[in-house]
Amino acid sequence: MPKPIIQVENVVASIVLNQTIDLLSVVKALPDTVEYRPEQFPGLVFRLKNPKTATLIFNSGKMVCTGAKSEALAKKAVKKVINQLESSGIIILSKPEIKIQNIVASASLGGKIDLEKATLSLGRTMYEPEQFPGLIYRMDDPKVVILLFASGKLVCTGAKKEEDVHRAVERLQKRLEEEGLIYYGGTEALKV
Repeated sequence: MPKPIIQVENVVASIVLNQTIDLLSVVKALPDTVEYRPEQFPGLVFRLKNPKTATLIFNSGKMVCTGAKSEALAKKAVKKVINQLESSGIIILSKPEIKIQNIVASASLGGKIDLEKATLSLGRTMYEPEQFPGLIYRMDDPKVVILLFASGKLVCTGAKKEEDVHRAVERLQKRLEEEGLIYYGGTEALKV
């Protein structure tokens, strides 16, 4: 069984500052760093080049960071945003509460999958090839949703920790092998 190749594509983190933020003051302090169009969207967008992320900041003190390629990079981005706010004169009263909300990852299992049979075998699936070419599989443990394609490629979403992505992909691959639903290099996987 080839080891699946897994790549985190996006980490979404929510941040609570427990204070209000004057967004107009942030715009005045960091005019080249932020975008704020309150007539279009109530939040301010704070973009970083490294790590490449966008952080939405709301006057309620709530923030959402997107675009990081790992949990560690999401936390690093939040710290960098907070540091830049503080160094430009915006007072941050307490340590930010950071919570990972969603991790989206792509993976390749290295074999072809019979989606018709997988739909019947896996349970908690939805497969309507005339609507969408992938099978939608809702896994309970870890609680994630996997979009599985006949090519053996997949997208995993809903994880709160990177280790959950790895566990979900490995569990799915093992199950596909046990049920003879994945084919590597033209040979059928052996049923265990």
